[in-house]
Order: sequence, then structure tokens, then C-alpha cells
Amino acid sequence: MVADPADASEEITHSLAEARLNDVPALAERLMSAIFTDNPEWTDYSPVPREDLWEGCHRYLERILQILSGAVSGPDDDDVAAAIGRRRAEQGVPLEVMLRTFRLGGRIVWEALVEQAHADRADPDVVLGAATSMWTVIDGLSSTLSTSYRNTELEKLRRDDQRRHALVEDLLSGRARDTAFAQRTAKELDLPTGGRYLVVVAEMRADGSFALRGQQAALSALNVRSVWQVRADTLVGLVALEQRDEHPVLEVLRPLARGRVAVSPTVRGLAEIGLAHQLALTTLGTSSHGASELVSLEERYPEALLVQSPDLAQRLLESQLGAVLELPVRERDMLLDTLTAWLEENCSTANAAVRLHCHRNTVLNRLHRITTLIGQPLYGRSAYVALSLALSALRLRDGLRG
Repeated sequence: MVADPADASEEITHSLAEARLNDVPALAERLMSAIFTDNPEWTDYSPVPREDLWEGCHRYLERILQILSGAVSGPDDDDVAAAIGRRRAEQGVPLEVMLRTFRLGGRIVWEALVEQAHADRADPDVVLGAATSMWTVIDGLSSTLSTSYRNTELEKLRRDDQRRHALVEDLLSGRARDTAFAQRTAKELDLPTGGRYLVVVAEMRADGSFALRGQQAALSALNVRSVWQVRADTLVGLVALEQRDEHPVLEVLRPLARGRVAVSPTVRGLAEIGLAHQLALTTLGTSSHGASELVSLEERYPEALLVQSPDLAQRLLESQLGAVLELPVRERDMLLDTLTAWLEENCSTANAAVRLHCHRNTVLNRLHRITTLIGQPLYGRSAYVALSLALSALRLRDGLRG
């Protein structure tokens, strides 16, 4: 009976591989030599200690020969290749470098098998079948390596994101007052420890997107470093001004607002990020629902004070304008519009009349009506401040209800 060539090839492959199993340490040295004499761009193992690399080479070559000899099954889902992939991914060795090394290892194993075939005077035609088997094993181990490597990278990215998220949350809670923590965090987030900072807060819109888009690229174009984090219902940005002025940063961010966005005043270093975040949130509360704008605390100090004390703001509103608010809507709005125009025109009845498209005497009559209703004069510093704040409180209340 004529022997099946495939069976003969498999038998020769098993025999050749088994004969070279004891030579794995020497083969590992060959692979190490090939790694360090090959193109450095393809074989950069600088993050890996030499002993670790040698051990990986040894295990890999041994596994190739074990599979070819029939001692173990494989190569799909091989635990040795998977372990090497995980470890090198954790060490930061590029996947392309690993795949290159696996191919170098395959070449060295093939050379060893050919040497053994010559020593055994094996039939050359039958030995060629061993090449097909060997490269099938290499391909399978490389596939397992790649899958393990990529899964580890994804897990590493998830861990890095979780770490980064935790660090930003700690900054927002004020933990950076601890100098050692601030220094470690600055290094991990690639931010300066000191210098000037802004904190930006953008609301989440009804469609689930945030009210600011493209901000990181826009800031990078100004060579401004920033870190952005998604929270429950806001997007928060830490913007490192360092020694820059904040106005160019605000100008580049304003056109990107697609909803309510607020910016804190500048603070000094990471230690004050928690304070800046609270101020930015307060500033966000001064912007009406449905608005599409970027506002800074510098522009909204009176409103911010009212937002900070909503009960006091309501009492102020009632004490200053309560009687006016009880009027029928048409008369109420007319009087409120008149009072607003008069105050914004520096208490000039003539300018208010032009703005309202009415006669100066009409403005005077309406102001007299307001004085009668609220029972106190409209003139004087205290009256101007109180009435202006009351009108702001009314706008905030109506805007937030909207």
C-alpha cells in the first residue's frame, strides 16, 4: 500500500519538531540576536527588560515546536501567545513589533527544522509539507496575539479613562489643594500645576448633545491646553491659560456655543479649580433656558448673586415690584418695560422716551404710577441698585421657568 503523502509529511513534521524541543534555549538566543540586529524601527523593545524579552522568545518558540510535534493542540486561542500579547500591550510595545518578531521566530524555527531534516536525511519533498504546517501555526499564533493585544489595549484605555475621570473629579472637588496630588495630577493630565485657569461648563441639550462642540481643537489651534470631561448633565473643561489673557480664549469659544455655556473667572493653579467650577455653575444658572450663549461671571455678577440666594432674590422682587406684578398683564408689562428702559438709559426720561417711542411726559407719568404702587421713590443710589436687582431677579425667574 502506498503511504499517504499528507500522513508522511505530518509524521516528519512531528519528528523534526520534537527533535528540536531541547534546543529551544539556543533558538531563543538566535531570535534575540535577530531582534537586536533587525531594523530598529520594527523591533523596538525598549520598554521590555532583556530577561523578560528572552523569556517571551523562549516560550513562543517552544510553543511553536510543541504544536508542530503534536504535544499540544493549537494554534487557535493559544494561551502562550495570548499571554505574550497581554504583557507586551501593558508594556507599550507596538503590535507591529510583536508581529514582526513572531515572523522572525517562524523563520528561525524553519531554519532549525531544515537543519534537522538534513541531519536526518529526510525526503526533501516531504519536508516541504512541514513548511506549510509551520506557517499555519505562525499565522494562528499571530492572530491570537493580535486579538489578545487589542483586547488588552481596550481594557487599558478604559482603565486610563477611568483614572483620568477620577483625577478630574478630584480636581473639581478641590483636592488639588494638596500640593503633592496637584503635581501628580498635572503630570498625568499634561497640565501645568500653576498659572491661570478657566473652568468652562456647557449644559446637556434636549437631544443629549452638549452645548459646546469643537472646543478642544479650537483651543489647540491657540496652543492652549485643555481637558474636558462629561458629567451627569454637563460638559466641564479645564482650560490652562498659563500666562495668557482669557479674552482670546473666550472669543474663540463663543461661536461654538449651541446652548447655555458658562465660564468661570480666572483662578490660580489647579488648587483653585474646585472654586472655579462652582463659580462656573453659578454663572450657568444666570442664563435662561433655551438661550444659546457663552456667558462669563464678569458679565453676570448681579445675576450670580441672585442665583446664589434664590429665596432672598424672591423676597427682593416682591418687596420692590410686588405691587406692579399684581397688575393686569398689559399694564404690568408696560410699566416694567418703562422702568427697565429708564434705568438702562441712566435715568434719562428723554432717552427712555425715544427708546419706547413715546412722549417724555408719558414716561414721567408711568414712573409716577410705579412710585405710587411700590410706595417708595425711584431715585437715589439704593433705589437704583434695588430696582435693577429686582428686574434681574424677574428676568432670571421667568427665564429659568422657560
